[in-house]
Amino acid sequence: MGNRRRVAERRKTRPAVIGGMIAAVVGGAGLGVYALYGGTAAEAETASANEQRTKSVKSGPLSATEVTTAARTFLTAWQRGQVGEAAAATTDATAATALLTGYTKDAHVEDVTLTAKTPQGAEVPFAVKGTVTFEETSKPLSYASSLTVVRRESDGVPLVEWHSAVVHPELQDGDRLVTGEAGTPPVTALDAEGGELTEKEYPSLGTVLDGLREKYGKTAGGTAGVELRVVRGKESKAKDASDKTVLELSEGTPGTVETTLSPTMQAAAEEQVAKKARSSVVVMRPSTGEILAVANADPGFNTAFQGSLAPGSTMKVVTASMLIEKNLASADKDHPCPKYFTYGNWKFQNLDEFEIKDGTFKDSFARSCNTAFISQAPKLKDDDLTQQAQQVFGLGLDNWAIGVPTLDGSVPVQSDAQMGASLIGQGGVRMNPLNMASVSATVKEGVFHQPYLVDPSVDGRTLATASRTMSAATAGELRELMAYTAASGTAAAAMSGVTGDIGAKTGSAEVDGQEKPNGWFTAYRGDLAAAGVVQEGGHGGSTAGPMVAALLKLGG
Repeated sequence: MGNRRRVAERRKTRPAVIGGMIAAVVGGAGLGVYALYGGTAAEAETASANEQRTKSVKSGPLSATEVTTAARTFLTAWQRGQVGEAAAATTDATAATALLTGYTKDAHVEDVTLTAKTPQGAEVPFAVKGTVTFEETSKPLSYASSLTVVRRESDGVPLVEWHSAVVHPELQDGDRLVTGEAGTPPVTALDAEGGELTEKEYPSLGTVLDGLREKYGKTAGGTAGVELRVVRGKESKAKDASDKTVLELSEGTPGTVETTLSPTMQAAAEEQVAKKARSSVVVMRPSTGEILAVANADPGFNTAFQGSLAPGSTMKVVTASMLIEKNLASADKDHPCPKYFTYGNWKFQNLDEFEIKDGTFKDSFARSCNTAFISQAPKLKDDDLTQQAQQVFGLGLDNWAIGVPTLDGSVPVQSDAQMGASLIGQGGVRMNPLNMASVSATVKEGVFHQPYLVDPSVDGRTLATASRTMSAATAGELRELMAYTAASGTAAAAMSGVTGDIGAKTGSAEVDGQEKPNGWFTAYRGDLAAAGVVQEGGHGGSTAGPMVAALLKLGG
């Protein structure tokens, strides 16, 4: 597009006729706006005068008039192109000035019309319409956004609380909107059978497709088009967020990227997460590491790959492998499971304060006895669990290269009570369904195979490996523990009807501020391994469990 003839005369940005309530702001001194919210123009003027006269710091809830006036001031100035006035009506004039200036200069949005809707308390939804023009190409732009009015701490003046999302809901703070020749050509992502993967058919894959384009767009053979895009800032990049297309003005020629996703498994995973709010799931193949499905109930963030959540008792799979290797536990040997165990001045207990008398480690694992694991803490070094997770399961080294951004788990070295809590997947331990599916896959296969979404032969990247492999005896005991849990333990109800070579582990992770814990489940069947989480779902066996089991039934 860079060599196209530039238009002789560029359209100049001009104030548009504003629809709805804002129309009266420009043409009728605010009468229509205030009347829509309730009240008269005289009352609005009186309220404004009173605000100017008062010298005391205002406090307390915002009135409808204050919300309306603050929103009106900001939206009217933005629409008129009065960036300084609009920015001054926010809590961060510097950031607002930069983004609103870029809205015209970098995003090339012209003829902006802003139409406010009925406020919901301090929040004011509004519609945005405009035209994006780049060289000889123009296209209409429309979307919905919202703003929230707050009091400035210093004097109580109502202002628009500034976040980049006010300008466009896809923006995170520090991001920009830019129109031009896309730096990265589009890609067509294919499933393992050669079919095209689209966000329309698979809603969970939006962030995955963005990641594939960012990683492979420049090498997949495509050519760039002209787009309005979200360009991520430092904060977003730190969270591994990918750039995102908002509006395509002219099509580029896409390149092709082949993935390992199974269309059958992906469709089934989408169905499962659609049934449970805040759920995520991953399915992979233990023998190779191929990822067969990834799905999230909330498509805006890829919790399945990038989530950072305490895994609860599913972490006991890793802890059990460590205890077995250190001869601190064995499947069929006696093992303590008291009601309580105090370590590091914390008193730990089991769910409903149960205890197992004269039980084996297999009994404790199957019933998810917390104290059976924490009772061994005095015999462990602070870094034992960290070493086990990194060296055997490949976790926590931040070196997985699956083809799109991931969080590779975190098992920090901790001491005292926090170390004890880590043994049962609390404390500082953080995982996501991809990590926990990999844990089950490692147990099933006996060796860690880094999960991957794009075959490494595509770009020659090196997959992560574990520095050591657990012994065949340890792997055998772990499979015995997980098989018993699937057949007779906390995972039995969910795994009912799942046949063949199976194993499973449930988990419930307590989170501050949540009424219910996050429910976790990880399992394998034959050459399939899967894990899922339902945030604030409750017990993993009854929330994430049925979701994972349904996917395992599709193959093996």
